[in-house]
Amino acid sequence: MAGGPHERWGSQLEYLLSCLGYAVGIGNLWRFPYLCYRNGGGAFLIPYFLTLFICGIPLVYLETTLGQFASAGCISIFNINPLFKGAGYAVIILNVIAITYFAAIMSYPVLYIYHSFSSPLPWQTCDNSWNTDKCTEISGNSSFFTSNGTITTPEDEFFHIRLLQMSSDINHIGGIVWPVFWCNVLCWLIVYLCICNGVKSVGKIVYFTVFFPYVVLCALLIRGVTLPGAWKGILFYILPDWQQLKNPKVWADAATQIFYSLGPGWGGLVSMASFNQFNYNNIRSSVIIPLVNSGTSIWAGFVVFSVLGFAAERAGVPVGQVATAGPGLAFVTYPAAVTMMPAPNFWAVTFFVMLFFLGIDSMFVTIEAVIAGILDEFPSLRTRKKLITLLTCLVLFSISIICNTEGGLHVIGLLDTHVAIACVPLVCLLELIAAVYTYGPQKLSRDVLFMTGKPLHRLWIFMWKYTVPIILLIIMIYSLREVTSLGGWLVALSSVILIPIHATKVLYKVKGNLSQRLRKSCRPSSDWGPIEPDIRQKWIAHKQNNHTLPAVQLDNVSNFK
Repeated sequence: MAGGPHERWGSQLEYLLSCLGYAVGIGNLWRFPYLCYRNGGGAFLIPYFLTLFICGIPLVYLETTLGQFASAGCISIFNINPLFKGAGYAVIILNVIAITYFAAIMSYPVLYIYHSFSSPLPWQTCDNSWNTDKCTEISGNSSFFTSNGTITTPEDEFFHIRLLQMSSDINHIGGIVWPVFWCNVLCWLIVYLCICNGVKSVGKIVYFTVFFPYVVLCALLIRGVTLPGAWKGILFYILPDWQQLKNPKVWADAATQIFYSLGPGWGGLVSMASFNQFNYNNIRSSVIIPLVNSGTSIWAGFVVFSVLGFAAERAGVPVGQVATAGPGLAFVTYPAAVTMMPAPNFWAVTFFVMLFFLGIDSMFVTIEAVIAGILDEFPSLRTRKKLITLLTCLVLFSISIICNTEGGLHVIGLLDTHVAIACVPLVCLLELIAAVYTYGPQKLSRDVLFMTGKPLHRLWIFMWKYTVPIILLIIMIYSLREVTSLGGWLVALSSVILIPIHATKVLYKVKGNLSQRLRKSCRPSSDWGPIEPDIRQKWIAHKQNNHTLPAVQLDNVSNFK
C-alpha cells in the first residue's frame, strides 16, 4: 500500500454529481424512449421499475459499498476473493474497448455544432454536392418512411455521406475521415484537461456538465410540447399496451436497459465510491442515483417523442414510422425534426451541445476507472498520476482512431452491440459471489457497520444472495442469444477470457488438491480492507475482538458535508 495518499472528493455533492454524470448519458436519450414505446408504452414501466428496485439499486449499493470500504478500483476490489481478480482486468479491457468507440461518437456532436451555424442547415435540402439521386426532402405525405430504402433523406445523406464518408461494410475500413479525426482530438484534449487533476478537477466540472443537459432538456420539452402534433407523439410514447407484459422479451429488455444504463460491472461506480470518505453512509446516494437516472430516461422520452410527433405531423405519416433507436435517432431523425422548427439553427446547436455534455462526463468516469485500476495495482505511481493520466489518454486516443475511418460507424456498431453483453453481467455475478458467498454476509455486515455505524438490513443480503444473481443469469443468456457473427463473439469474449486465465494462474500457484486450492484462493488477500493505516488498525482490532464497535470517526470528516 505504498505510494501517495488516496484522493478524496471535496464534498458529498461532487461524488453524487459524478455518479449521475456517469449513469445519465446518451443512451437515456436514444435508447430508452424507443424501448418504452416498442414494449408497451406506459406498461413497460412496470417491469422497468420492478427490475430497478430488485436488481439495479442493490447492485449500485453493493459496488459503492465495496469500493468505499477498500478505497479500491475495479481490480483491487477483488482482493476480497483473489480467484476472481481476473474480472477486474476484464473490466479494464472492457472500458478500453468502450472508450475506443465512445470517443468517436462524441466527435459527432462537435461536427454538428460546427455545421449548425450554417444557414440554411446543410442537412436541410438535397441541393448539395454530396447528395445522391435517391435524396428526397421530407414534406407533407412524404413517402420516405415507407420507401424500404429506395430513397433517402438529406439528413441521412449528410450524416453518412458528408460527415462520415461511410464505407459499404465493416470489411472496407478505408482511410481516416479527417474532420472526424480532428474533432476526436479536440474531445480528448477537453477530457484530459478536465481529468488531469483527478477527482479535484472532475468534482468541480461536473457541476456544469451534469446540470447543463437538464436545463437544455427542460427548454426542449417546453418547445416540444408547443409544436403541432407533439401530443400525438407523447401519447404514442406512453399509451400502455398491457398485452405486451405477457411477452418475456419485454421483461428482458427492461432488465437489460436498467442494467446497462446504471453502469454496475463497468468499474465506474466502484472507482467513484473509492474516493469517498471512509465513514460516508452511501445508502442514500445508492438509491438517488438509479432513481434520477430512470427519471431522466422517462423525461427524455417526453422530449424526444414530442418532437417526433411534430415531425410525423409535418411528414403526414404515423409516429411509429419516424421512431428509431440508436445513433439514427440522434443524428438523423432528430436533425430532420429540427429543420421543421422555427429558428432551426438555435435548436440544432442547443440539442448537440446537450448531447456532447451528456457524453463527456460519462467519459470522465470511464477513463478514471481505468486509471484507478492501474494506480491501485501500482500504488507507487500515484505520485505521478498526471503523467499516467496523459499516457492513458494518449493510448486510448490512438486506439480510437480506428473509429475515425470510413468504416468507423460499422466498427462502432459491432463494438457497442457486443462489448458488454457477456463481461458486465458476469463481473457483477462474480462480485456477488465474492462478497456474499465466499466472504460471507456476516463479515460483510460487520464491515458495513464498522464503516458507517449503520447495520446492514437483511433485505440487501436476501436480494444479493437470491434475486439479483437470477436476473444477472437471465440477462447474460438473453444477451448472448443476440450474437450472430464471429466478430460479435470475439468482441463479447475478448475481455471475459481474462477471468479463467487469471483463475488458472492463481490456482496453479497454490499448493494442495483442487478443493484445498479453491478454498485458499477464495480467501481475502492481505491487501483487502481499509487503505488508511489508522482505520485499518482499528478494523483489524475490531475483527479480533469480534464485537460491535462504533463507526470510525475521521479527523477530516467535517470537510465532507
